[in-house]
Amino acid sequence: MKNTFIGVNLIPQNDEERLQKLQEFDILNTPPEGAFNHIAAMAARMFNVPIALVALVDSERVWFKANVGMEGVENVSRGISLCSLAILNDGPTVFPDAVNEPCLLANPLVTGNFGLRFYAGAPLRTAEGYNLGTLCIVDKQPREFSEADQKVLSQLAAIVMDEIELRYLRKKVVEDPVA
Repeated sequence: MKNTFIGVNLIPQNDEERLQKLQEFDILNTPPEGAFNHIAAMAARMFNVPIALVALVDSERVWFKANVGMEGVENVSRGISLCSLAILNDGPTVFPDAVNEPCLLANPLVTGNFGLRFYAGAPLRTAEGYNLGTLCIVDKQPREFSEADQKVLSQLAAIVMDEIELRYLRKKVVEDPVA
């Protein structure tokens, strides 16, 4: 994987266990689902941004379980996705104006035609403490993002994680109703 983030190691120390947990949820490459789409759409409207994603960070790519504003794009390389940075933190990751961030100066989403300027992502954190991905919002204009906004984004991310866990439990009951 090519890492486009200057001076940042994108691989957390617990990445092997994190990826194992992500695989356990059996959510990668699954069809769109209402709850995830609704939360992403709600985030886009609440924060008045053109793009909102439920993004899961796999070993080589970041896959979108929900996608508002980048329809038709299913995933991006882990080495260019800002969600790869966001899973390194336990709280929200915010770049009010990405072109002013030294670690993003070689990132093609920021410096290329896409023109990413604002990013905020809250981790999708399991009960065991693994950050599987993010609920993130993106804009092509710089913007401020208050602590109150960060708290709301984190709460929405917690709802996404609840949905992931409920989805897993429902599937487990269907597969093995006796357990």
